[in-house]
Amino acid sequence: MGKKKKRGRVETDAENGEEKSELGNGVDVKLVNGDAGENKEEKRKKEKRKRKREKNNEPTKFIPTISIAVSGSIIDNAQSLELATRLAGQIARAATIFRVDEVVVFDNKSVSAEDSSLTTTGDADGSESGASFLVRILQYLETPQYLRRTLFPRHNSLRFVGLLPPLDAPHHLRKHEWAPYREGLTLKEKAGDSMGTLVDVGLSKSVVIDQVLDPGIRVTVVMGSNRYLEQDYLHKVVTSSEPREMGFYWGYKVRYASDVSSVFKQCPYEGGYDHAIGTSEHGLIVNSSELILPKFRHLLIAFGGLAGLEESIEEDSNLKGNNVRQVFHSYLNTCPHQGSRTIRTEEAIFISLQYFQEPISRAVRIFEHQNLSIP
Repeated sequence: MGKKKKRGRVETDAENGEEKSELGNGVDVKLVNGDAGENKEEKRKKEKRKRKREKNNEPTKFIPTISIAVSGSIIDNAQSLELATRLAGQIARAATIFRVDEVVVFDNKSVSAEDSSLTTTGDADGSESGASFLVRILQYLETPQYLRRTLFPRHNSLRFVGLLPPLDAPHHLRKHEWAPYREGLTLKEKAGDSMGTLVDVGLSKSVVIDQVLDPGIRVTVVMGSNRYLEQDYLHKVVTSSEPREMGFYWGYKVRYASDVSSVFKQCPYEGGYDHAIGTSEHGLIVNSSELILPKFRHLLIAFGGLAGLEESIEEDSNLKGNNVRQVFHSYLNTCPHQGSRTIRTEEAIFISLQYFQEPISRAVRIFEHQNLSIP
């Protein structure tokens, strides 16, 4: 979007249909299969396959992922720690509201290939880079409240997180709520006579899993449909992607990239991002209703920092000689005719994710229609 002066990680239609959610309840998300073009027999067969998978606790068919990439330099424009925290909170809210699966925070300058990771331990006084700060806040907000105290030691950068509105994501369950899955943390305490491991899942009692794991590991636990909290009942640990495959939105992952090229090179998905979109006021203007996205498995939408994506690419030594239209498959202006000279990145994320709602839903329906024959 517009350039800013420097101061001195889509709600897609995951089940080929319409989504219904009860706002204020982070658990109750219902996905309705089918569309108006399907006949009753097709709908009946799809429902039967879905019920069979759910009964056997089997993953549903593949669901395309949505990732956003954000420059950590946007934190440099915040005039105080409180404002920086609120900015990060807006990005976390946007990612959750629009069901983003991954948030990538990238730096605006290249570093050595060996320095491709970022730790968020930081200094006790909270002096850390904008990217490190943004990664920390995004990770903190994505974590269920009952795990935060253990997973995030006190740090000055977290001083104002209590002012932020909760994400209220489906995996942010309250103590009285029951769901098929829960996020948990392995404990040091022994599980009685059992050979398993005690896990804090935010309930009145810890549960026992059927594996022996080191303490302090975050895990996704299958809770089932019955409230079994007895220690002789062993729960199962699954991958963090399984709830999503079963139709739940299960929060976003946060990843750090040292530069724009690392956003692509270190993509965690097999085959990488098969469609990447850059956003800028210099991009092509297309109405959302007319935008046709190709069938994709992993979509990336990138947002520039204080000086836009163009400068981020110019500063990346691995992308020398490339212009922004060579880096991204599409380069779009999602908010034409803006009244302000600048659109802040946190504003651009909300605007753009809403803009892409309809095109993404159409692309997902095409993807699912072509995979209906999968048993």
